[in-house]
Amino acid sequence: MSMEVIARIGDRREAVLAQLRAIRSMRRGTLNEQFLEVPQKGKRKPALRGPYYVWSRKENKRTVSRRVCPGPELERMKSDLDNYRRFCALCSELEELTEQLGELERRAVAQDEALKKRRKPPSNRTGK
Repeated sequence: MSMEVIARIGDRREAVLAQLRAIRSMRRGTLNEQFLEVPQKGKRKPALRGPYYVWSRKENKRTVSRRVCPGPELERMKSDLDNYRRFCALCSELEELTEQLGELERRAVAQDEALKKRRKPPSNRTGK
């Protein structure tokens, strides 16, 4: 049974690695919608303009932001950010699977060694 579990975890680990290899583009950070209040002539309340999209990320302990134009650039940015979140989730899963695999393999080796120690070869001594 233990070998079946090891094989199943190994197969899942290989599938996760294949998914990681398939990620071709990613970006860290977040994408936020920004609205600006613009004063209107003859009205008390300002009008909201937007949404403007802003990509923010941390670089060297500072937040760096950049506006993203709507259209293909925005869609690519969303896809890259999704890929980064997927990458992080896959890395966590890979870490768990590798840890489980190592633990199961160590147990299997320990059990094999315990069985070898129990089996003692017959002694060559005779009762003479």
